[in-house]
Formats: sequence, C-alpha cells, structure tokens
Amino acid sequence: MRNKIIPYDPKLREYAKYLRKNSTLSEVLLWNNIKKRALKVQFHRQVPMLEYIVDFYCHEIGLAIEIDGSSHDYKYFYDAKRQGRLEKEGVKFIRFSDEEVKKDIFNVLHSLNTKIIDLK
Repeated sequence: MRNKIIPYDPKLREYAKYLRKNSTLSEVLLWNNIKKRALKVQFHRQVPMLEYIVDFYCHEIGLAIEIDGSSHDYKYFYDAKRQGRLEKEGVKFIRFSDEEVKKDIFNVLHSLNTKIIDLK
C-alpha cells in the first residue's frame, strides 16, 4: 500500500487548510519535530482521506498520526469507525494523547520512530 493515494471528498480541502492554519499546540510541537523528513520519511499535515481528515500522514509508508485531545473526548465510537474505514484502505495508525505530546515529546518521537522502522 505504499504511496497509495486515498480518495477524499473535495469539500474537505478548505477545512484541511483551515486546520493547518489553526493547529493545536500539540500539533505544532509534533510537526516541528517531524517536518522536512526529520524521521527519514515525509509527513503532511491535516490530510483529507475519504470523508475524514487525519492529523499527519506519510504516503511512503501509509502511516497516519493522530493526536487525541479534548476534541476526541466522548468520540470513541466515531474514532473507532473512522480508523476502521481508513485501515480498510491500508492506512496504519499511531495515536498519542495531547498530554503525551506536550509533556513527553522524547518518548512520543521514540515510539513514532519505532513504528516507522517497523513499516519500512
């Protein structure tokens, strides 16, 4: 599934652009550590797929990174459905909490790097 382009609803393009311009602190912190192929693969921010938008996505290895903050509270079933639909398209996921990114970026990056190595 490497480099597979997942189709998406074109209506999401503008909302994805809005999300990129209005990132959360944890998204900015993680982005500053993974942009410009810092982990030897290229990630993109706020990527539309199907009728969803994932926080970060690497086409090379089919990996989505999700940061679960308060917007994900009480959305377990929605998130599970969304992830399941994207996994059927070959997308792999790694999730971190907002607090993990803010308070323990070292271990977040270590876990992410391990996942990247496993998928290469």
